[in-house]
Amino acid sequence: ILSIGSDVAVGVKVSYLSLVANGSDSKKQRLEESPPSRVLHIRKLPNEVSETEVIALGLPFGKVTNILMLKGKNQAFLELGTEEAAITMVNYYTAVTPQVRNSPVFIQYSNHKELKTDSALNQRAQAVLQAVSAVQDGSSPSSDPGVLDLAPPPSPVLRIIIDNMFYPVTLDVLQQIFSKFGTVMKIITFTKNNQFQALLQFSDPVNAQQAKLSLDGQNIYNSCCTLRIDFSKLVNLNVKYNNDKSRDYTRPDLPTGDGESTNKDHSLLGTPSGALASYSSGGGYSSSLSLSPLSAAAAAAAAAGRVALSGSGVSGVLLASNLNEEMVTPQSLFTLFGVYGDVQRVKILYNKKDSALIQLSDGNQAQLAMSHLNGQKVFGKVMRVTLSKHQTVALPREGLDDQLLTKDFSGSPLHRFKKPGSKNFQNIFPPSATLHLSNIRDGVGEEDLRLLFANSGGTVKAFKFFQDRKMALIQMTSVEEAIQALMDLHNYDMGGNHHLKVSFSKSTI
Repeated sequence: ILSIGSDVAVGVKVSYLSLVANGSDSKKQRLEESPPSRVLHIRKLPNEVSETEVIALGLPFGKVTNILMLKGKNQAFLELGTEEAAITMVNYYTAVTPQVRNSPVFIQYSNHKELKTDSALNQRAQAVLQAVSAVQDGSSPSSDPGVLDLAPPPSPVLRIIIDNMFYPVTLDVLQQIFSKFGTVMKIITFTKNNQFQALLQFSDPVNAQQAKLSLDGQNIYNSCCTLRIDFSKLVNLNVKYNNDKSRDYTRPDLPTGDGESTNKDHSLLGTPSGALASYSSGGGYSSSLSLSPLSAAAAAAAAAGRVALSGSGVSGVLLASNLNEEMVTPQSLFTLFGVYGDVQRVKILYNKKDSALIQLSDGNQAQLAMSHLNGQKVFGKVMRVTLSKHQTVALPREGLDDQLLTKDFSGSPLHRFKKPGSKNFQNIFPPSATLHLSNIRDGVGEEDLRLLFANSGGTVKAFKFFQDRKMALIQMTSVEEAIQALMDLHNYDMGGNHHLKVSFSKSTI
């Protein structure tokens, strides 16, 4: 809709010279030194970047009211409609590295409270802005012939194709990402020509246009699952069933059609407990992310759908601290963190045995584990989980004392996420008092399992077998007891080559 070549240089005359001086790197202003402002200073932009790409950074957070590109300096100033929108944007991009054309860029508050640009010389940028705000407001831009022709959006329905789909993308993930731009009414997902596709209907074509403008070409996860978006010829979707393939959010009464329960959360991201992003229907955040005990970084990332930004440049190593050093072992941390990613190595620190480094397969898994486990009570102490500055966990040299404190799990058969598309991706939930058990051996009854779980130091409140008796739900009295039981009993040998599988459930009994 808005493909603007990036080869025209924009001459910029600014009504105060200090702005250009401020753009120089020599001042290297630190984020915390500038008070919040609705004008943001963006540095380290790739060469030849277009205004549209810079504006797209701000779009999910609210209205963008002005832009000034400093082409020769690889910098730009972006003005948002409100200071609140700017604060939300800076907080989000503090947690998750912003990227333009796959290069990290730096965003901080500018010293300026508004942008005064000479619109005659900044005409091209103004034209882009006018077109984008027209999309946001739902009006059509004043027709300046030869600048931009922005037709009204043809349909509220988008057709979405996902390229390079390394991780499964579910209906819930799409709903989470697209609802930042407006009310999502219906989604239908299907596979065509061996490609995962979806039709998604907004309540208003303007929201569809905005989502297309911001998200087309973006990656959902780090360097994979690329969104290709265009308008559908359909203007209204007909959804017959609410299940994990299709959903009509305006009609919760629809049948599930194939025995799938409606309330099953198939989101790969889960929802970190306490990450509440309240989105307004206009496409901006109606309030900034409100976070409870979670790490703000992981929660913001998860709540904002981690579009195109997740895990970028983030190492897969976590630091867990405030551990109970009498109780914790590399094996117990491997089992607990293994619920959210494939743990490669664990090292309990020799000089500080209440802390450990945990290396997962990639930055996405590390962020997921951090968002779910930070602030949880483990062995009676509240565990803190943060990203480590280490890129890997080193193994001790042969024969050194700390070999029992460091363990390499890279070849473990217990990794849950080795197979792309495995069902385990769809069953990632925050720690909860209810555990899901699977791979239960024939002949093992409710009493056996109740006894087994009571022996791990907790009290079993409720139990329920699934129909085939190979799976069950078991509810402990607290999340802490469930965490302890999972660490003790995941992969428990039930005899006859049956190892019990334990994970957190979102159901209650």
